[in-house]
Amino acid sequence: MKVVRAEHAGVCYGVERALDMVRDAMDGDEDVFTIGPLIHNPRVVAQLKDHGVESIEGPADVDHGIVVLRTHGVEPSVVEELDERGLSSIDATCPHVSRAQKAAADFAAQGMTVLVIGRASHPEVRGICAHAAGSAVVVADASEIPADIAGPVGIVVQTTENKSKLDEVVADLRGRGIEPVVKNTICSATRKRQDAAADLADKVDALVVIGGKNSSNTTHLFEICRAHCSRSYHIETEDEIDPTWFDGVEAVGVTAGASTPDEQIEAVVARIESL
Repeated sequence: MKVVRAEHAGVCYGVERALDMVRDAMDGDEDVFTIGPLIHNPRVVAQLKDHGVESIEGPADVDHGIVVLRTHGVEPSVVEELDERGLSSIDATCPHVSRAQKAAADFAAQGMTVLVIGRASHPEVRGICAHAAGSAVVVADASEIPADIAGPVGIVVQTTENKSKLDEVVADLRGRGIEPVVKNTICSATRKRQDAAADLADKVDALVVIGGKNSSNTTHLFEICRAHCSRSYHIETEDEIDPTWFDGVEAVGVTAGASTPDEQIEAVVARIESL
């Protein structure tokens, strides 16, 4: 059985940057905390915890040490509270997320309705909305656009979303006579992984997607793969692999979300090759 890895897969610049920031902080003498999980990869978060890096809900949970802002970003009020409490902090927000936050703030400052395409419960989206200072409306897709929405509208997109959703939302608004101002904040790493996964899924008999079940970008990656290859499977670790998935399979593809380090990908590839 041939195992083919997607051209673009695994940990992205923003995640690697955040991990480097935490590792540097760990080299010091102070305790290190993260506001929520640093990234949406349970295995990596568990490894950080084993090295003493604790995940907390907010600034009120600590009175010392260094607090790292997660890659998904936080609400401005969190930064303000950290400052008020005199806590040292490191901003590990992904630069693409910071760009989305700024776009939302700029649209709101111009008096526009900020339409955020993404998952309302996701921490990145909550942070983006907070930067819009109450002017944001979150939609998962075009079907959720409020019937009474009126211009001017500025669109911001969760960085891990699929561009097809953005296109559908824009088309819907134009059909209502609204010409939105669009800030396509889907990150380049996400687009590359999605395109590479779709291309690979068309060429293999089965496909394994590696990444946290709580990872939005990995979930979208899996949805894309499944649309192109019905025998697609989303796993977090090699231990979840079921050998029966590959019955009659000549070529299996492997891809991974942007929060998945190379060692996790290599472990999965090794397990498949051993079957």
